[in-house]
Amino acid sequence: MVARVVVAAPSSGSGKTTVATGLMAAFTEAGLAVSPHKVGPDYIDPGYHSLATGRPGRNLDAYLCGPDLVAPLFAHGSAGCDLAVVEGVMGLYDGAAGQGELASTAHVAKLLRAPVVLVVDASSQSRSVAALVHGFASWDPEVRVGGVILNKVGSERHEELLREALDSSGVPVLGALRRVPQVRAPSRHLGLVPVAERRGEALASVAALAAQVRDGVDLEAVLALARSAPELSGAGWSPCGAFPSPAPSRNRGSAPGPGGGSPVRVGHAAAESALRASSSNAGRAEISPDGREPLDRPADRERPVVALAGGAAFSFSYAEHAELLTAAGAEVVTFDPLHDEELPPGTRGLVIGGGFPEVYAPELSANEPLRKAVAELAGSGAPVAAECAGLLYLARELDGKPMCGVLDATARMSERLTLGYREAVAVSDSALVGVGTRMRGHEFHRTVVEPGAGAAPAWGLHAPERRVEGFVQRGVHASYLHTHWAAEPGIARRFVERCKA
Repeated sequence: MVARVVVAAPSSGSGKTTVATGLMAAFTEAGLAVSPHKVGPDYIDPGYHSLATGRPGRNLDAYLCGPDLVAPLFAHGSAGCDLAVVEGVMGLYDGAAGQGELASTAHVAKLLRAPVVLVVDASSQSRSVAALVHGFASWDPEVRVGGVILNKVGSERHEELLREALDSSGVPVLGALRRVPQVRAPSRHLGLVPVAERRGEALASVAALAAQVRDGVDLEAVLALARSAPELSGAGWSPCGAFPSPAPSRNRGSAPGPGGGSPVRVGHAAAESALRASSSNAGRAEISPDGREPLDRPADRERPVVALAGGAAFSFSYAEHAELLTAAGAEVVTFDPLHDEELPPGTRGLVIGGGFPEVYAPELSANEPLRKAVAELAGSGAPVAAECAGLLYLARELDGKPMCGVLDATARMSERLTLGYREAVAVSDSALVGVGTRMRGHEFHRTVVEPGAGAAPAWGLHAPERRVEGFVQRGVHASYLHTHWAAEPGIARRFVERCKA
């Protein structure tokens, strides 16, 4: 059994990331194998978690993947670890809009049967903190708030008043953190600046967080709370076992790369019809991250190279996507569109996830050889999967800077934030999904693509509003929608099979 604890808060901005990342780093420095997790779809926080622990940061999203996959995905990521720290999202009880507790931190804590540490911003209160903690601890009897960490405490006297107020609350104080400006990470239009863009500074920030948590938090008490979590039943998720039938032709042989992860080298009328239909039906073996299961793959000659965009401009990707592509028989090779002038040798398919191309538009545009290579690959009919940032990169231009020109569309920054979960149905057959496939996704951007959909749109969205979006042309599937392939692992199998065709 893996000891586990969920770090939550009454609201965003209370200090969850500070405390969770600090705990991960402090326990890792103490010699524990720590598994990092994040509730919700966010890509940025897991980057800091990975830096703190040396393991892939993994998301637990009950909306994108469904409640039944939360515990198996957790077991997959945390197998072989001493401790798992799960950072929550927003306020403890905030979930998918209009759907009760679904995808909230409280929901995930219950699915994991994990105790909760409540991080409270105490900067503007003293005795009232007891009423706040009492309310959160008693709101749902199935959620066990096992302790509180006071954040942004102003002075020793302030801390004394807070602890005195909480003495009779029944919730122990596990620590108190003072305001320390040097551990604040810089942010911009979509939140914290990703680790990939400031690795040296981020390492220093994580080290400072670890020191702050060591000085202000009773680590032994937190660990004891985490070890009080009961056994979780059921098997862990597996990238190989996720497919409905075994991949053709499997052989055995070598060992995983560093970190225990996947082996990765550094018509609108038809759309509306599909929307209505959806609404009515409303040779080697790698070792998987659990350290136990052989991750079988087809022999080298049958393994098409899938290029996975990375680097500072494209740092958003769920770890399970590369694992599924590998399990489906691909050789996944990362490349950096900011610096690499060619796609990896032998590339048969391309995956471009999210990130911040708008920040690096001049540099991406200046890499003309790579832009041409991407356009040539897409023009050949090879499968290309692009989400959000990838969509912008495939457009003709971004903020006036030439991009790959694969799509007859332009992209620009916008003052309007588009954010939220989406219900979607595939309205065009593509390298990822067949017509009618239903998915849940997430949008998070401050950009606009014009037009918003091609002649063959990628998705029809019917929640929160009805519209079509994205582009499907030849092998290209490009969309703003972020999806989690563990919810529909056939996406990876289909993509790799198209790469082999």
